Amino acid sequence: MIRIALMITAITSLAVTALSGFFFIPFLKRLKYGQTIKEIGPTWHKGKQGTPTMGGLMFILGTLVGILSGAMCIGSQIPDLMGAAYVKANYNLFMCFITALAFGFVGFVDDFIKVVKKRNLGLKARYKIIMQVFITTVFLISLYLNGELTTAVQFPFLGIIDFGIFYYPITFLLIIFTVNAVNLTDGIDGLASSVTFVGSLGFMIITSLLSQFTLGLFAAAIAGGCAGFLAWNFYPAKVFMGDTGSMFLGGAVVALAFGMGHPELLFLIGLIYMIEAASVVIQVTYFKLTHGKRLFKMSPIHHHFEMCGWSEIKIVTGFSFVTLVCVLLSCIYIYVSC
Repeated sequence: MIRIALMITAITSLAVTALSGFFFIPFLKRLKYGQTIKEIGPTWHKGKQGTPTMGGLMFILGTLVGILSGAMCIGSQIPDLMGAAYVKANYNLFMCFITALAFGFVGFVDDFIKVVKKRNLGLKARYKIIMQVFITTVFLISLYLNGELTTAVQFPFLGIIDFGIFYYPITFLLIIFTVNAVNLTDGIDGLASSVTFVGSLGFMIITSLLSQFTLGLFAAAIAGGCAGFLAWNFYPAKVFMGDTGSMFLGGAVVALAFGMGHPELLFLIGLIYMIEAASVVIQVTYFKLTHGKRLFKMSPIHHHFEMCGWSEIKIVTGFSFVTLVCVLLSCIYIYVSC
């Protein structure tokens, strides 16, 4: 029954997201909510100027409907699973979705300022960080109140390490870094949605291994939403997810990892995100230390591969394959650890 519920969740999310494109995209075009292509990207990206953005609203809707359909399916067949005995699990699912939605709201404000107010820089960095810190704080408090927060983290080969008081600043940095890393990954057609699709499948399998079935609904809904969005976002993209979508996905990824009690999975399933963000940090640092020299042709690193002659499809395929390998390693790690 659980497998059927996961399938219904994923298929519903996919269908709602894909079908919503027939309404959302023309609506965004009428509002003239088009993407402004910055000068920092490859010059040939200027041809994408005006492509509708804020399409992340499509898979946010799909995710919500998908979760509700899966929950109703489980509730109708196994009432106890959605009852008082599973309050913690249901609460965990609710808080994870709300956290992703809250990060998506930050992205929405950023997109709104860029597109509607015509301010290319969007939401000022300090305000964005303040909002993200607040959301992270509420999320961690919710995990603590639900008995899901611990300062001890299990690592492959190293075993369990208790970070003590240092766990909290490290966690804040990790969550905010990851959310913004997913945002950076959304730089070419279909990249963030493809990588997150593969990663979400991994999270769905792992929630099953851990018997965290309700949280598995969230992972299945995200996977379905990303798949449905790819119908419109794969090269050549007819719509971009915008910061609304990328920050929602970033929030979903961190919420799933921490909600399952395995934040270390962010370094495996989220490896591509980490590399993307690290490439920016390395590039900026190297540029300053060498007074103008560049280590990469362009950052984030997907632009470096573009400048090396890789097509967008080749980059998306390669990065998704790397994520798939990481998902397989993550599943083996969790299976052995259980």
